Amino acid sequence: MTRTQVRDALTVLIVGAGPTGLTLACELARSGVSFRLIEAAPGPQPGSRGKGVQPRTLEVFDDLGIVDRVIANGRMAMPICSTAPNGQVTLGGAEAVRDRPDIPYPASLITPEWRIEEALRLRLTEFGGAVEFGTALSSFEQSDESVSAVLVKSGGAETVTARWLVGCDGGHSIVRNQAGIAFDGETRETVRMIVADVEVDGLDRDAWHMWRHEEGLVSLCPLPSTSTFQYQAGITPEQDPELSLANMRAILERRSGRTDIRLHEPEWSSLWRANIRLADRYREGRVFLAGDAAHIHSPAGGQGMNTGIQDAHNLGWKLAAVAKGASPALLDTYDAERRPVAAGVLALSNARLKQAIEQKSIPTRRDASTTQLSVGYRGSALARDDRDDTALLRAGDRAPDATKLTTVEGDRRLFDLIRGGRFTLLNFGATPTVEASRPGLRTLHVVARPTGPNDITDTEGHLAGTYGATNRTLVLIRPDGYVALISDTGDISAVSDYLAAID
Repeated sequence: MTRTQVRDALTVLIVGAGPTGLTLACELARSGVSFRLIEAAPGPQPGSRGKGVQPRTLEVFDDLGIVDRVIANGRMAMPICSTAPNGQVTLGGAEAVRDRPDIPYPASLITPEWRIEEALRLRLTEFGGAVEFGTALSSFEQSDESVSAVLVKSGGAETVTARWLVGCDGGHSIVRNQAGIAFDGETRETVRMIVADVEVDGLDRDAWHMWRHEEGLVSLCPLPSTSTFQYQAGITPEQDPELSLANMRAILERRSGRTDIRLHEPEWSSLWRANIRLADRYREGRVFLAGDAAHIHSPAGGQGMNTGIQDAHNLGWKLAAVAKGASPALLDTYDAERRPVAAGVLALSNARLKQAIEQKSIPTRRDASTTQLSVGYRGSALARDDRDDTALLRAGDRAPDATKLTTVEGDRRLFDLIRGGRFTLLNFGATPTVEASRPGLRTLHVVARPTGPNDITDTEGHLAGTYGATNRTLVLIRPDGYVALISDTGDISAVSDYLAAID
């Protein structure tokens, strides 16, 4: 006989402990907001699955304090060695790492998804949180004030009450289904791909190897910090989709023309189908969706995992702010800001998928469309400035980094000074600032010589140049690293009014 427990109310119940749910949990944990993070699986998920981490996501990891761990287990700007049917070999895909003061991570990183989850779980532990594995959401009901959810795990069931419920539980989301949110799109059964993690003999690990063949693509990508490669092979309707070692070897031999490469028994394998969908809305009352529960894409362009992580980065600070007394209207901006981003990502990944099918190759072009550095929220209710359309930087844009900033403690980057999930005001002039007692606001004064802990000197002009600042400019940066407000007239009341509206 099972037993039912009833627990006291908490602030947020997060369903699903993949990269999206873990990121959200870290955001809430560091803000001191109570939450529970449940995962139906008995333990961490195996397999590389998503493996590309884009520059903007690396900036999110920088803010959370895990970027060094993630990079240590990955490889930046991995080249792609592509072999055509006629045997011609080309090398591409290795973005040149440029010295850009405004972009600390100018190239994408290859690392298996389980390494991302591992780094996030460790950070969550450091924040005092944990994943509750083997705990599934059975059902929930919501009122104007809370969500009541029934959780099932070994030994029985329990009912929990939370102010908000966030579904980060993937494409088959129970949260989305029970919330009655439509998931528009299509499943293309004719577009499939075998994906597996395998050890390989007879192939170097210097590049992502790809072979184009009339029957389709096959590739082997070395997974840094492991002894395995990720195997990918496109499978048309008339081809054998069996996930056996024998079938995978046969496909590789036919398409590569090589018999000297030996695959070992897969450590993990899956048959991927093109499932391309976008939720009708990201919110139903006190229930939110993030990550694959809200949008699923093809892997072309390496966008899915990254988009989910950034969903969580956007939603996390807003939930924390409202939990601490900010206006509930702040939560309305989550759908308004993030759903258009996902729609754009779907269009990009669809175009890349079409290209991959037609050319039987993985697109290697890397630009602003794939790095996600150009993702922004101009026109959002949270974006205000007094600039015109000719300005390169506007409210709603990603807040760029800047190097060569001198402080009383030595040289710093801007990102070193603004991380931590708080609002930051950059004051380029002598304008009096918002009262220092305002909780959660940090003010950095740009001065000729630093004398206090909040003073910075723009030694080589990178900060003023990137932000297009004059000696009167005020720039307010959001907790998630986007520009909230710019006032080139030095209007401090605009800053106060902005923060008051959120409060």
